[in-house]
Amino acid sequence: MSLYQDSVVQMSIMLRGLEGCIDKAITFAEAKECSPDDFVGFRLAPDMRPFAFQVQAACDTAKFAGSRLAGVEAPAFEDTEKTIPELQARIRKTLAFLETLDEGQFAGAAEREIALSFLPGKATTGAHYLREFAQPNFYFHLTTAYNLLRSAGVNVGKRDYLTHMTLHDLES
Repeated sequence: MSLYQDSVVQMSIMLRGLEGCIDKAITFAEAKECSPDDFVGFRLAPDMRPFAFQVQAACDTAKFAGSRLAGVEAPAFEDTEKTIPELQARIRKTLAFLETLDEGQFAGAAEREIALSFLPGKATTGAHYLREFAQPNFYFHLTTAYNLLRSAGVNVGKRDYLTHMTLHDLES
């Protein structure tokens, strides 16, 4: 395993799964003769951030994990998405950025010092950043987005969340 595999590869797989869940939300909305954009503001509780934020945060976490671990600048994305197509474009932009990163850029990433703008004067190592912040934060927002769609009645299940597993045939 490598930090590249655990960040860029895995987060890309999961973002593609989120795309599939959004596709199901669109189909659900069309069948109910309502707008898919109705999902954008969905929340599980009045004081929580809506679906749009959950998608934005999952994308940002993946983007920043990749860029910080690779030692490159992350592209800036404005948090202005107000429609499902705009959220889909946000996921595609994030995936396109992650595709620019290659495993070689992650050499030494486990020990690389990662300064965190939201914690001025603090830093951590790449391995700790990925394990203790980026992965939990990514899965928190991804799961929340999934749960928002599920609570709205979209027919998504575990197979929509866990979309990819590398398998091989058992030897006889």
